[in-house]
Amino acid sequence: MVISSSRSARLTSIQLPVFGMDAEEPALDSALYKQRYEGLISSIRESTADAFLIYADREHAANLSWLTGFDPRFEEALLIVVPGRDPMLLTGPENQGVAKAAPIPMDVRLYPPMGLMGQDRSETEDLAELIQLGGITKRSCVGVCGWKYFEQQEHIAPESWIEIPAYITDALRGVVGETGRVYNAGAVFMNPENGFRSVTSIDELAKFEFAVCHTSSAIKRVIECTRPGMREYEAAQALQPIGKPLSCHTMFSCGPRAWHGLLSPTSRVIERGDAATVAYGIQGALNCRAGWIAQSEDDLPDQARDYVERLVAPYFHAIAEWLETIEIGLAAGKLHKIIRKHLGDPFFGIKLNPGHLIHLDEWMNTPIFEGSDIKLRSGMALQVDVIPATGGPYFTTNVEDGIALLDEANRAAFAEKYPHATKRINHRRAFMEEQLGIRLKPDCLPFSNTPAWLPPFWLSPENAMTMK
Repeated sequence: MVISSSRSARLTSIQLPVFGMDAEEPALDSALYKQRYEGLISSIRESTADAFLIYADREHAANLSWLTGFDPRFEEALLIVVPGRDPMLLTGPENQGVAKAAPIPMDVRLYPPMGLMGQDRSETEDLAELIQLGGITKRSCVGVCGWKYFEQQEHIAPESWIEIPAYITDALRGVVGETGRVYNAGAVFMNPENGFRSVTSIDELAKFEFAVCHTSSAIKRVIECTRPGMREYEAAQALQPIGKPLSCHTMFSCGPRAWHGLLSPTSRVIERGDAATVAYGIQGALNCRAGWIAQSEDDLPDQARDYVERLVAPYFHAIAEWLETIEIGLAAGKLHKIIRKHLGDPFFGIKLNPGHLIHLDEWMNTPIFEGSDIKLRSGMALQVDVIPATGGPYFTTNVEDGIALLDEANRAAFAEKYPHATKRINHRRAFMEEQLGIRLKPDCLPFSNTPAWLPPFWLSPENAMTMK
């Protein structure tokens, strides 16, 4: 269903249900990692490459973690993958034990420079010799996978740009020599159309739903508890993190700092009439909301008393149509077109892509851009992420939630294996249709416990936007 032009967004009293969450997190079987590794080996054999080299650090571990179940803590890590050989993993001293416990067998070797500074370096072997020991030789063609890749509009030869540390790249190029080749192969993992991580299994989607339950419920608690006179740190305590690895830093800011959007909480005292924004992400999930520490528009600056009419209503209308349109097989550029139709006026300041793929990393990549003919596929986990930046007294608004796309067969498999998650998904779908006036396609699975819930005024969160 596409929203009729006769419908409009409005602020209405709404009771947001308690959708619940599981106490036990879904687990991934070690066989899944072996299957992924075999898929990578097949990809190498079908390409011009002789080997892949996968780099990771604390901020950029998603590709390595997806492939092996191991992600480095405090340190860097380097995986050398050559068909016909056991993969070699180089880590610093602190990750030796956990690396050896990974779901796939690896030849784990110590390379002290990948550890923290000041630790013993006396056992450091020559990096070039270790690379050769891993199976890379003179004249080898090596695909390097870091955390991004580049395209033609960025450089005439984007595959030549290697974003991992120079000391590794230098050693690798020295090994393969002038007759070899080192190129950026990150697209193998992160291309939004066909990269390994652009779609995922129902088991990992169940883990993502578990994660989104926590991040969305955390955001709801912050909105409902924040009051003038509290310090930002006090309000942020309502996030109640469960200890899962973060996918991004924690964000919460009020008043003048909120206009910057990405800042973390401070000891500043919150005041009535403050702008406010909060975001919380763990691996597989992120939720964000923005609004005002206000009871109604009467608490807003004089220039923004029509905040709901001017900004929030057209924004919510756009989000509703985005959600009602998304489905498997859709050319992703149509989602971009919807946002431009509703929010194309420069006043809204929409600059980032209106939605993206989410994974262990908060933003893996996005198929959603102007003119994109990339078809959305079953197994994609996506983030509804449209951020106005008015730059003026209207501040911004934001409803950022996670969804997934699954075809009928995979929905049936998901429902059989994860009945509690399916029950929550169906409950959210009913709430969105009956209370918010948003009817999702069967392919679209809402993961958030705050599904499209947008209260503009945090001191009256019972009033939220609907299309009903």
